[in-house]
Amino acid sequence: MSFDDRLRQAIERGQRRGADSAREARAKQLTEEEFRRLHSQHRLALSDYIEDCVRRLPGFFPGFQYETMFGDRGWGGACFRDDFQAHSSRSSTYSRLEVTVRPYTSAHVLDLAAKGTIRNREIFNRNYFEKLEEVDIEKFRQLIDAWVLEYVEQFAARA
Repeated sequence: MSFDDRLRQAIERGQRRGADSAREARAKQLTEEEFRRLHSQHRLALSDYIEDCVRRLPGFFPGFQYETMFGDRGWGGACFRDDFQAHSSRSSTYSRLEVTVRPYTSAHVLDLAAKGTIRNREIFNRNYFEKLEEVDIEKFRQLIDAWVLEYVEQFAARA
């Protein structure tokens, strides 16, 4: 076999390798689209559930205001309240509960985050995540319930 024949074979192998790489990239792109779709599906279900839970706080604690959250920080809801304290050296305090589903990332996880602040003091900052293909949506709902109830209990104890 001459050098020219080996050169042609090397070129053919390279072209096949390039075609294989392009096929794998297309297959991966479809998989990436599937992950995005799955994340959106879970995000929609959980953000509705978050809204349902967090939106109830103003009914029990006057002064709280509900805020729908969406965008770079995630999707979900928050309740916040500013309290003026005339007898204190501080002029006001701030309380807030925020629960969100974080935006999609290439890590292919569903990430739930919650942050609770009572009278300018952060009482918790929590995250929980699972791989998208292994998500147990009921587990996420239980965590949302637990985190909202924990915040309400601690707020009531300090009121």
